[in-house]
Amino acid sequence: MHSQLFGWLGDSVAQGRRRIDFEGVWYDGRDMNRRSFFQTCISAAGAITLRDRADAAGLPKTKITRIRYYKTPTDAAGRPNNRQPLFNQSTNVVVVETDAGLLGVGEGGSGDTMEQCAGLLIGEDPFRTDRLWQSMYRAYFYPAGREKAHALGALDVALWDLKGKALGAPVYQLLGGLSREHVECYSTGYPAQGTPKEVAKACVDAGFRAYRISTDSRGPVVDRFDNVRRVYELCKQVREGVGKDGGWAIDFHTELDMPDAVALANMIEPLRPYFVEDLVRSENPGLYRTLRHQVKVPIAVGEQFGPKWEWNELIEQHLTDYARATIPNVGGITEFQKIAAMCETHYVGLVPHFTGPISEAAMVHCCAVFSGPALMEMVNGGTRPWPYLNQSYDLRNGKLWPNDRPGLGVEVDTAKLQMIGDYNEHYVLTPMLRRPDGSYTNW
Repeated sequence: MHSQLFGWLGDSVAQGRRRIDFEGVWYDGRDMNRRSFFQTCISAAGAITLRDRADAAGLPKTKITRIRYYKTPTDAAGRPNNRQPLFNQSTNVVVVETDAGLLGVGEGGSGDTMEQCAGLLIGEDPFRTDRLWQSMYRAYFYPAGREKAHALGALDVALWDLKGKALGAPVYQLLGGLSREHVECYSTGYPAQGTPKEVAKACVDAGFRAYRISTDSRGPVVDRFDNVRRVYELCKQVREGVGKDGGWAIDFHTELDMPDAVALANMIEPLRPYFVEDLVRSENPGLYRTLRHQVKVPIAVGEQFGPKWEWNELIEQHLTDYARATIPNVGGITEFQKIAAMCETHYVGLVPHFTGPISEAAMVHCCAVFSGPALMEMVNGGTRPWPYLNQSYDLRNGKLWPNDRPGLGVEVDTAKLQMIGDYNEHYVLTPMLRRPDGSYTNW
C-alpha cells in the first residue's frame, strides 16, 4: 500500500511536476500543510485494496513447497553437535523454499520440533509472517513451549529472510529502518593472554563496549563463601582493567542462592557494573519483585525465556533493566519485535544472549531498529569460525554493523552440512477457528 502511494509521489517528483521536502511543501506553486498532505495520502491509500497489497509491495504470489533442515558441526557455544544437549543453543540450519524459487534461511530447533512446525507451512503464503507464527504456536493442543519456540523461531527468521530477498531489501528496512549506525557489543571472555585486568583492558581497547565475566567456577562443588570472596576479587581486577571509560558486566549464572546473590551484588555495586545477569534461578521471575528492593545494581534477566508472555511481568513492572531476549529462543524476529516494543514502552534495554551466527545476524537487524539501549553479546570476541557460512554478520572494531545485503545478509553453503530433514507434506491438524475478518482464534 505504502509502496504504491509513495511510488506515485516519487514518479511525480521524477517528472518534475511536484517535490516535497520535510516541511510538507509542494514546490509547483501550491503550498500544502502537514494536515492536508496526510489527508491526501490517506485518501490515495484508501483506493488500494487488501488484495492489491502484495503486488504493491512488489511481492510475488507464491507458496512454500519445501523446507530442508541441516545439522551443523557445533552448537552456538562451539560444543560438538552430537546430541544437542543444549537445544536452545542449536545452530542447525533451516532453508524455506517456494515455488517461485525464493529461499529463506534460519537457524535453531531440533528434528522433532522442526518437523511439527515445518509441516504447518507447506502450501502457505510465505509473506503472511505473523499469521504463520500464530499457526505454528497455536495449531497443536499445547501452545509451543520453549523447545518448540526455538524451532518456530528458526522458521520465522527464514520467512523474514525470504521476504527481504524477495523485495531486494535488508530486513531492517522492513522493520522500520535504522535507529542506530551500529550495535555496540560486549565480549564474554576475550582471546587475549594475561591477568584478568590485562584481558579486560585488551577487550575494551579492541572496541567492545564492555567485558563480561561470570561467577561460574566450573565446579563440580561450589563453596558459597569462598565463591563470593573469589568473584569479588575478580570483579575488582576487571573494573581496574577496563578503566574509567570502559564497561564491565557479570553473569551470576543462576548458580547462587539468594542470600549470596544479594550479598555479592551489593559488594560490587561501587564498582559500577554495566549489568548483573541472572542473579537467581529463572523459574520464578516474580521473585524479582523482592530482589529488586534488596540490590541497586542494574539487572539483566531472561536468556532462558521464550515468547512475550514470559516477559510481560518482568518488563511491565520494571523488575529488570535489560531483557536478555534472544533469537530464535523467543520465537524469531516476529516475537522479538513485540518484546522490544514492550521494552521501549517501559524503558527497558535489550541485551540479547549470544546465539548462533545466523541468529546473531538477525538480531543485528532487530537491535538496529530499536530506539532504546541495546548491547549484543559476542563470545571470545566473535572470533569463532563458521566454515559453512560464506557471509554472516559484520563485526568490526568490537561493533556489529548493519549492511545493505538483501534479507539477513547471510549466505550458507549447505554442501558442507548434513541434511537431517526434508519436509514437503502439509500437516492437516484440527482446523483453527477464524473470526469473521479471517484472523485466527483458538480452536
